[in-house]
Order: sequence, then C-alpha cells, then structure tokens
Amino acid sequence: MKTSTWTQLAFCLLSSVFYACNSSHVYYLDATSGSNQNNGTSPRSAWQSIEVLKQISLQPGDKILFKKGETFSGILELTGKGTYTHPIIIDAYGEGNQKPCIAGNDTSMYAVRIFNSDYFTIQNLEISNTGKERKAGRTGLKIECTDYGISHNIRINNLTIRDVNGSLVKGEGGGSGILIVNGGDSIRSRFDSLTIENCHILRCERNAMIWSGYYDRKNWYPNKHTIVRNNVIEKVPGDGIVPIGCDSTLIEYNLMCDSPDILPMTEAAAGIWPWSCDNTVIQYNEVWGHKAPWDAQGFDSDYNCQNTLIQYNYSHDNYGGMVLICNSGNAGNYSCGNIGSIVRYNISIGDGIRPKETRQGMFSPSIHIAGPVKQTLVERNIIHANPKPSDAVDRTMITSDSWDGYADSTCFRQNIYYAAEPSRFDFTSSTRNAFEENIYIGQFKNQPESQKNKKAENIYTEKVLKESVNGYKGLHCLMDSVILKEHTLHYIKPEAIKTFFQSIF
Repeated sequence: MKTSTWTQLAFCLLSSVFYACNSSHVYYLDATSGSNQNNGTSPRSAWQSIEVLKQISLQPGDKILFKKGETFSGILELTGKGTYTHPIIIDAYGEGNQKPCIAGNDTSMYAVRIFNSDYFTIQNLEISNTGKERKAGRTGLKIECTDYGISHNIRINNLTIRDVNGSLVKGEGGGSGILIVNGGDSIRSRFDSLTIENCHILRCERNAMIWSGYYDRKNWYPNKHTIVRNNVIEKVPGDGIVPIGCDSTLIEYNLMCDSPDILPMTEAAAGIWPWSCDNTVIQYNEVWGHKAPWDAQGFDSDYNCQNTLIQYNYSHDNYGGMVLICNSGNAGNYSCGNIGSIVRYNISIGDGIRPKETRQGMFSPSIHIAGPVKQTLVERNIIHANPKPSDAVDRTMITSDSWDGYADSTCFRQNIYYAAEPSRFDFTSSTRNAFEENIYIGQFKNQPESQKNKKAENIYTEKVLKESVNGYKGLHCLMDSVILKEHTLHYIKPEAIKTFFQSIF
C-alpha cells in the first residue's frame, strides 16, 4: 500500500474518533430547579423530569446525569449502544453524598429498565419501587436483553436499591432488587460481561438479584462472564444472588446479612446459589442471619449445574446450614443434574439453628445433600456447631437424603466437624460415599470413620477452643475483612486456612 493511502486511512480513522468524541452529549436533570422546556445540556439548563428522556436517542459517549439529593418519580427506561471506548454512562452530579433517587410509580413493575443495550454503565444512583400493596414480579432495576443477540459490557455500579415490595411467594413471581432477563424467540439473546458491583440492596422482597434466562439444556444459550462483586444484601428475606442460565459466573466479596423471618412456611430460600449454570465460582463471601422456613443455607449448588466451585466463604448463624448440594430426580430432560460440585476451604460457625418445624419436621443439617447429585467433593471445610438454642433444634452434621433419588460418588476429605453437643450423620440410601481423614471433635451418632486424630483434636483445642469455645474469635484468625457500605465483610484467607490444615495433616 502506498504511503499516501496509509495517510488517508489514518486520517479517516482519526476523524471518526474525533467525530465520536465530539458528537456525544451530556444531559442534566434537576427535579427541583430544572424545566422540561430547557435544552438539558448544562446544570443551569437542566431538565426536570425523566419523561423528557423519551425524546432522546442515546449515542456512544452520551451521559445522563441526575442531581444529587433529588428524587425523580416515574419509570426510567433506557436503551443505548455505546462502544468499548465510548460507553453510555448514567450517573450523578452535584454536591453532597446523597444519591439522586429514581422512585417508581405505585403500580410499576420496575423503576429502571436497561433494554437491549451495549457498553452501558449506570452508577451512583438510588432506586426504590414501593407500591401501596405487594405486587408479584415487582423489581427495582430490570436489565433485559430480548430478541437482540449479544448485549456486551453492561455495568451496574454503586447503586442503592431499596424498598421493593414484591410477592413473598416464589410461585407467584416473587420480587427482587435486580432482575436480569435474557431470551427471545426470533433472536436468541444473552449478556456477555455483565458486571454488578459495589451495590447495596436493602429491604427488597422477595429476593436481592435473580436471573431469568435459557435454563433448558435442549435450548442452551447461557450468559457469559458475569461478575457479581462487592455487594451488600441486607434485610432481604429470600434468595440473595441466583444466576440462572449462565456460564463462567464469578461471585465474590459479597455480604448477605440479617434476613427478616417473614416468608410463608411454604417457602425455600438460601443465600448465594446457581441454578442451571456451568462453571460458577463462589468465593470470599459471607452470609449470616438467613431465616427462610426451608433451606436457609449460606450457599448452595443447585440442580442443572455442572462444575460449581464454592470456596473461601464464611457462613454463620443461619437457620439452615453452611451448604446445600441438590438435584431433582424428576427435573426432566431439560436438566443435566448436578455434576462435579466442589465445596472447599469454607467455615461455618453457629449454623443450623432453625427454631421451628419445616415441611419435614425439625431439620437444619450443617451440610445437606439432596437428590441424585454426582461426583461431589467436600474438602477441608470447618463446621463448628455451637450449643443449640433449644432442645428441639436439629443437630446434624451431614444429611444426604432423597429428592427423587440419592447422591452417588460423594467424597468427604479432611473436613473438621466440631459439635458442642451430641450430633449425628445421616447418609440414608446414598451410594459410594468416600471418607478420608476427616476430624470429629465431639459425640456423633453414625460417625463415618472410627479412628481418632488426637493431634488434630489438640491443635483445634489450642488454636480455636481456648480462644473462644463458640469459635468466633478462634477461627477469625483464618479470615480477613473489608468494609462494604458501613458493614464488615469477613472472608477466608487462602494461605491462612491452608496452613492451618497443613499443621493437622
């Protein structure tokens, strides 16, 4: 190619970049001092209401800025195709720390919707959606990709999503702080590189964040490379983080805490868990105070999932136990079952304290394996069960029971089971369970291995029980912490817990 041709090509490329940078717009909204008669292009000429945004078509590099401290009533619906170098950004402006709030209408299904978009960031806002009465399916933020193809790089950052009163009943449609939907009949659609981080989800019912996508293995088109990180979920009674129809999801450094005990007795919920997902990694999270009538574990590897990894998490003071691993034997051919789950280097303290009967009586094992799960590895976890709050509370280390079938080929290796009061193991009719060098400190009925490891018992007594018999102080030396939204997240330090186990084995 001649030099002049290269020069012309370079000039065209530079010109297109210059045009893209200079053709973008910044729009301002001020609910108190703005006017929809303004042009919206400066703080002094800001628009007043979100209704006016319906007249603009967002282009690469455009920004919509809401004034801090203001409340904008109505429904904010946004569609825009940014680029990698020129994303569309929804953000705040002005002085102070109070985020601008988008408040949904009394009957709105969502307060904010991002629809069929690319390279799109929404951040530093507050979203509420409270109706006079509960409404099934109500959410705060809906992120949707339907009959579109691949939606790239949607980023949800530092949002406060609060007071969404959806239904408390899952079968009715529930409700959520964030709802992620992908699908379509004419064009299969999914998200690639969706990120949800630094958000605070407060008093949202029923769930915090949940997906709705292609769950059927006969029509498998999963979202890819999702990241859920550094979020606080507080006072949410149901499920915390539930990816559905996803592949390669990373869920880390999230805190779910203080769930209110308000779900009907028919309801099951847990903290962080995938359903119909592959290659999910759940790590460095903390779940405490979950009070669902059924399940209520900190973590779960659910059915139609392959290769779920749950590691370096902290579960404590939940009605249910640390973890559920399950598969429905009657799910049908849309499901691949539950294959290859790994649960390792997690710590449970004071879990399994459900004070009331469930659908099958008093039931709150520290580890619950339900149904025909296959090739599960439970390795190097610490289960520290404190005295029961009342005599009626169930105290079981592991239950492996039926959900239209039983578990097969489960390996329990080098775990520590401590129980302050008599406990038990119940493997019912599960098959090919393997037990390797587990440590049992306390009295246990149906203990899988008979040998004692006095060295391990002495180390646990010296390093943990003498520090605090309830385990909190003694085991916190294996954890690190970080402040998220004025809450403290505790998570397991990999090197610390590995060194601890190496001192025993």
